[in-house]
Amino acid sequence: MKTAFTAIGAVALLALVSTGCARMMAQSKDGTTANSDGTPGSSGSGGGSGTGMTRAGRAGGGMAERPPIKEFHPATEMVDVHFDFDRYDIRAEDEPLLESNAAWLRTNKGYLVLIEGHADERGTVEYNVALGERRAKMTQNYLISHGIDSRRISIISYGENRQLCTDATERCWAKNRRAHFRIKRM
Repeated sequence: MKTAFTAIGAVALLALVSTGCARMMAQSKDGTTANSDGTPGSSGSGGGSGTGMTRAGRAGGGMAERPPIKEFHPATEMVDVHFDFDRYDIRAEDEPLLESNAAWLRTNKGYLVLIEGHADERGTVEYNVALGERRAKMTQNYLISHGIDSRRISIISYGENRQLCTDATERCWAKNRRAHFRIKRM
């Protein structure tokens, strides 16, 4: 009898957990959910928001307030950096691009920068959001190590949710594996 109750309890717990995860997964695939101010929603102290995006944060002290995402505009003065498949380290050929971006930020001290981490469509939603975040953080760390004040930098990951190219080719996937820059006057 005790074994039967244990089995029923285990099945009920499994059903409850599966239902909660299915709901969370459906929300994760919708990359458009955000707070009314344009910031991604939050789910407590974790890095994910349940929206396919991670919360934007600043280096040097955990999560910090930053202007809403919609206040940042594309940084035509800065160029995207790209990453190899399943990697988040800065490629040697992209270091001059990042140095150029750092030089622009050093010259234009009145700007905040938002680094968006992106991934191609291969892999799970959760994996790609985490990979995009690691790419954004690696890019952030590079800028900090080249003289940019960490308080001026925020990051966010969109994972696979904002593709530049939708063809299922290596050339297209390579375009999507990137760190993209947006800026806002302070």
